Amino acid sequence: MLTAENYGYSGIVQLPQDIELLRTQTRRLVDRDLRPRTLEIERERKIPEELVATLRELGYFGITIPERYGGLGLSTLAHAVLQEELGRAHAAFNMLISGNNGIGVMGLVLAGSEEQKERWLPRLASGEWIAAFALTEPNAGSDAQAIEARAVRDGDRFILNGTKHYISRGDIADLVTVFAVTDPATRARGGITAFVVERGTPGFRVARIQDSMGSDVIKQAELVFEDCPVPAGNVVGEIGQGFATAMRILDLGRLSLAARCLGTMEELLSVSVAHAKNRVQFKKPIAEQPAIQHMLADTATDIAMLRPALYTAASRRDAGETVTQDAAMLKLYASEALGRAADRAVQIHGGMGFMRDCVVEGIYREARMMRIVEGTSEIQRMLIARGVLEGQR
Repeated sequence: MLTAENYGYSGIVQLPQDIELLRTQTRRLVDRDLRPRTLEIERERKIPEELVATLRELGYFGITIPERYGGLGLSTLAHAVLQEELGRAHAAFNMLISGNNGIGVMGLVLAGSEEQKERWLPRLASGEWIAAFALTEPNAGSDAQAIEARAVRDGDRFILNGTKHYISRGDIADLVTVFAVTDPATRARGGITAFVVERGTPGFRVARIQDSMGSDVIKQAELVFEDCPVPAGNVVGEIGQGFATAMRILDLGRLSLAARCLGTMEELLSVSVAHAKNRVQFKKPIAEQPAIQHMLADTATDIAMLRPALYTAASRRDAGETVTQDAAMLKLYASEALGRAADRAVQIHGGMGFMRDCVVEGIYREARMMRIVEGTSEIQRMLIARGVLEGQR
């Protein structure tokens, strides 16, 4: 495998020994068990159950969940490093566990009551249950505060009505964090509330699976809530503070996504170098062609610039600092850089790169999603510009 050290860049952040050990263990898992199954997973559109069982057994569904609730309780930096390593395998692995470590569970971790944590986090940490995050709606994508789902108080419960769509893991989720308007007059300024809703709650159903241009191993689903009764005890945080909770959740989600992009770029560079050395045209390996060398150099440079910035931001979050600006920058840079790297990899592979039996073809399709999810590139630029104008670092 190509690493930063292979191409002459050792990075800035010195990782603690325990995190380096976790990286080594995860890299071994990825190289031995996960990466060899990439084309099979792409073809069959499912993760082999024995690999899901392995991820459960090793604790990957509870990376960020505190130890007292059955998780590993790892730091943001450790989480980023593991996401980076898993990013070298099929995107489905990161997508499967991301809900239980990121946006699907962070509402409970950050704002949940002790009773809520004890009730739900152990099942999520073990991988027995899968979590999802339901904010996006047909008429509310980038403009998240425009959501139309409504939750009306009815004694000791709320009656939830609305539709959420493009919800990753929505078809298999046992617990969904759902955002709904509880005060139309104030909306994002105190009128949006977060709820957790269990699968099987009356009035909650998966309306349809929404096919995408990606592999759809982990599917996107439309979720419908029709007069769905949600106990008041399922409110996450304070009533009316759901929008603020969502924004806090997305900080970690964006750092996590940047880490996934980083690992995927490493995989693209690795397979492109191997192909360039082995593919002979005009009586010599194409690796000797300056045009190919330039593409490899550009991807290597993007990787080298992204890694230390990501590790530094993750370390700052672990130190208790606000990293909203950093997370937006990293998500923007990483997703755009991955798009460039995937395009170069297809070009380096030529006609082979356009074929379904080539790893880079599947990565190319999955990479396009990264500039949209967790906030589009345009939204990230808006957030960054706002921070710049307000004097944030």
